[in-house]
Amino acid sequence: MRSATGASPGSATAGQAMPTAGRARLLSWLAMAGIGSSILIMIAASAVRDSWMYPPIKLPGVWPPWDLTGLHMSTGVAMAALWIALLIGALGVIAGLGAVQRGARPSVRMILIAAAVAVVLLTVFPPAGSTDAFDYAAYGRLVLLGHSPYVATPHLLRATHDAIARSVPTTWQKFHSVYGPLGTLEQFFAAKLGGTSAARITFWLKLWDSIAFGVVAYVADRMLRSNPAQRLRAHLLWTINPLLLWDLIAAGHIDVLAGAFGLLGVLVLGQHSETARPSLLRVLAAGVLIGAAADIKANFVLFGLGLAWVLRRSLTGLVTAAAGALVVLLPSYIWFGLPAVHALSARRNGASADSFYTQILGSDIRPHLAEIAAVLVVAVAVLTFKRMPMGDTTRPVIRAALVLSVAWLFFWPYQFPWYDTMIIVLLMFYPATRIDWLVIARVAVGSLPNTPGNPTNPPGHVLDLLHHWSIVAIAPLVLLAAALGLIVLCVTRQWTPHLPGGPPGPAPEEPELVPSAANLSEAPPAANLSEAPSAANLSEAPPAAHLSTAAIRLRRPRPRLSPRSRPGLGREAGQDRSPAARSR
Repeated sequence: MRSATGASPGSATAGQAMPTAGRARLLSWLAMAGIGSSILIMIAASAVRDSWMYPPIKLPGVWPPWDLTGLHMSTGVAMAALWIALLIGALGVIAGLGAVQRGARPSVRMILIAAAVAVVLLTVFPPAGSTDAFDYAAYGRLVLLGHSPYVATPHLLRATHDAIARSVPTTWQKFHSVYGPLGTLEQFFAAKLGGTSAARITFWLKLWDSIAFGVVAYVADRMLRSNPAQRLRAHLLWTINPLLLWDLIAAGHIDVLAGAFGLLGVLVLGQHSETARPSLLRVLAAGVLIGAAADIKANFVLFGLGLAWVLRRSLTGLVTAAAGALVVLLPSYIWFGLPAVHALSARRNGASADSFYTQILGSDIRPHLAEIAAVLVVAVAVLTFKRMPMGDTTRPVIRAALVLSVAWLFFWPYQFPWYDTMIIVLLMFYPATRIDWLVIARVAVGSLPNTPGNPTNPPGHVLDLLHHWSIVAIAPLVLLAAALGLIVLCVTRQWTPHLPGGPPGPAPEEPELVPSAANLSEAPPAANLSEAPSAANLSEAPPAAHLSTAAIRLRRPRPRLSPRSRPGLGREAGQDRSPAARSR
């Protein structure tokens, strides 16, 4: 049957599908170009890192890390190139997410191969984009020499003319470590293996980060393999994301290690429901892994709070999870003593240079900054908990931890782009929403003021001006817009983007195609299964008739019918084994 316009419904549907397929193809090419170009620029900059970045390091020679010492890149060129790489990389990821949402299915194998090559190359080059890895090396060296990084500072290495003193960054040389004892232990082992070479110490640190990054990618790939769209989305958010490759692998930030432990702790809890609680062994393992994540970076205690919320109705589960976490946390904090505990609150009223609190609201609020931010974090956490989509109801801890992490990172004044690792590891296992875009924007724009990572101003008037405005205007405004955008999403509940031919707004629940109980009661039992519409009738009838002719309709709950109530049905509706039922 043709419509009033003379076109059949099938041709209209085909007409809508063609532009969608064309958009998906275009977005796929844009994603490939943006992500590929971004990663190549980052690899090239890392390969000549010693020519443009501080502090200087002496390479060990035969063993990694390696540097192309014969080539040179000025600091200005490196900064401009990396800014371009960050922006086009972010746009490439967003384009890839849009392409996947429109049906594009690129080769996962090619994505994994490209990501593996990028990770290996960025690992064997010296740390680039941040001096934090050299701070980690200094803390590890202090422990190796018998000092506590919670009492002594890296300046001690400079004062005593230690072997790695030349590579100790000046920015944080008079600050104690703010990382957990387990993170300090990792830095100690790296210093033990690296000896008196700062380059080799940072290589071991980056190697363990890369292994953790690969573990997260592998776990996501295996667990999401039955859902091609979500599997590709996870690899775009994590595995092939240039922003994370730069902030976590090239720069060697410890957040990836904590993120891996935190994610494994969330996932090991397994699938469960209100009536089928997880086993105590799984709860214990979750407590241990999340405790390890918090023992590396204290902010991962939010994952523990999410776990506690899920187990709130089980006192035994709460005690078991707490016991698992304390098995890790207590011995390490007892070993380093109260100074390690005091380090947790060392920056209580601190704010990042690009924080919208200080750059937009002014520095007058700094004495009460922690209290103001804490109130906002709690309020936004409550709002997002009530309004965010449920996600996977068999793994409620993912949503609980995500709500707390998003509220904290979006509204806490002291943060860096690599902190969003704790959001992204959870987003991979959460349905696609506009939060993906907000997080990508935060990481991309937040990385600009921290690039190239040198403590001095970039050379040249234009670059210096751009760097200044990225700190005082661009980054704060984007971070504020992301925070306000989260609130707007909560209020409007427009979590999912509008696609051509589809309704905007929140994602609809997946309907089930089940027999209508009313129709079953009106027709003879055999007719309900055998009177299916013929192919000829389907071609002539309007779309709505396809369902009514077969006496089926869309309903949310699946009715349970006893074996005696309807002949030919099994123990539950939908389990009919007759040939007619299998052909439906």
